[in-house]
Amino acid sequence: MPAKAEIAADARTLVRRAFKGSLATIDDPTGYPYASLVTLATDMAGAPIFLISTLARHTRNLARDPRASVLIDGSGDQADPLQGARVTLRGRAEKVEDGEPPRRFLARHPEAAFYADFPDFAFWRLSLEDAHYIGGFGRIFDLDAADLLVSLDGAEALIAAEPGIIAHMNDDHADAIALYALAFTGGDPGPWRMTGIDPEGCDIALGTDARRILFAERVTTPQGARKELVRLAEEARATAEPS
Repeated sequence: MPAKAEIAADARTLVRRAFKGSLATIDDPTGYPYASLVTLATDMAGAPIFLISTLARHTRNLARDPRASVLIDGSGDQADPLQGARVTLRGRAEKVEDGEPPRRFLARHPEAAFYADFPDFAFWRLSLEDAHYIGGFGRIFDLDAADLLVSLDGAEALIAAEPGIIAHMNDDHADAIALYALAFTGGDPGPWRMTGIDPEGCDIALGTDARRILFAERVTTPQGARKELVRLAEEARATAEPS
């Protein structure tokens, strides 16, 4: 049986790669679960973020009862989806006004900038309490929030520098990001962009295909991030060079 640490790492990657998920809220007044589709990103620690309207039923439900779950399905186009990975995240949804979560959501979903400032829309985050992960036969685990969230202790400098790091990488080192995708994730060639960075790794996207690049060691400063991103680029170039 795989170790819990391995399962937790797989679950974290699944959440980081998700562009969408099923949001389940407690319907009022019936008390029945109400499931709906929402677009997703993650905050720096790895908690899901979504942008929803007060006109939507799920938003009205959350205003009355913040308890919610988010199902992320990673089975894709597998012939037997029950052999694929999926994770159900549980917690309480909370509205977030500004700062890091909205910025990271819009980096992941730039098209949402068109309506993000509408008065009826707001960003919400699921404050994680626990999760249930299924990665196929024999890979079923209950996980705590600590298993899924990356610690941000001591990473204040990285948090503050994240927008600048992402802009710099996308503007000046798009070739390196494309190399990351090819060398480390098996992604297709194309104009990949970085959408987020955190102490554990960074997230890149090409259209609606998102990939996760893990760092060799924990990063908490801009200097540490630069060192690790340079190392990854050198490793990716070495991998791409003919032997």
